[in-house]
Amino acid sequence: MVEKKVAIIQSSYIPWKGYFDIINSVDEFIIYDNVQYTRRDWRNRNLIKTPNGLKWLTIPVDVKGKYYQKICDTAIKDPEWRTKHWKAIKHSYRRAQYFNRYKEYIERLFLDCNEKYLSDINYRFIKGINQLLGINTKITSSANYSLVEGKTERLVNICKEAGANQYISGPSAKDYLNIGLFEKEDIEVQWMEYSGYPEYTQLYPPFAHGVSIIDLILNEGPNAPNYMKSFQHN
Repeated sequence: MVEKKVAIIQSSYIPWKGYFDIINSVDEFIIYDNVQYTRRDWRNRNLIKTPNGLKWLTIPVDVKGKYYQKICDTAIKDPEWRTKHWKAIKHSYRRAQYFNRYKEYIERLFLDCNEKYLSDINYRFIKGINQLLGINTKITSSANYSLVEGKTERLVNICKEAGANQYISGPSAKDYLNIGLFEKEDIEVQWMEYSGYPEYTQLYPPFAHGVSIIDLILNEGPNAPNYMKSFQHN
């Protein structure tokens, strides 16, 4: 039997290294954005390091009165976010060792971003960063699959339709995932382990793991995969 691993996860904005480790650990990464948008979450924001400490970069989105809208239906409120975010990154990382090497590529990711919906922006950055890291995992959308009722039932069904026999999940899902439903379909559940990441060269101590992958890329450049778990097993 041919093994096929999938992960089914909501998109995040310029996510941290653990997110890309999951992508690099599977054969197909399914962006799960036809679920409810959650405020003050990683969907539209992430952290960078600055001389004054950690800073949130937040994409302004239209949520007023739209309490149950899906991530894929969440629209951008102010197109100037891209200029502001690039300026903040440039200011904070211009002294990073590999800033000049990647400056033009990352600048274009931001300034040429004309997408009107959050999901499309996140997809653009995930694909662009995968390219920098050398990750070739197939990226698809849960919109391409049948969405049945039930939190776990839906994930199981997507796995079945994708032809997967292994499902990789972040550890927070342990609180709600019904493993038995996966076992009934002979789908093995594996948990991503986020502890034990090595520290790398990082500006502005103290060291922080939970920042955008852009921090790792601009500080370590082509050595970035050496500080990620999934590349050690490839």
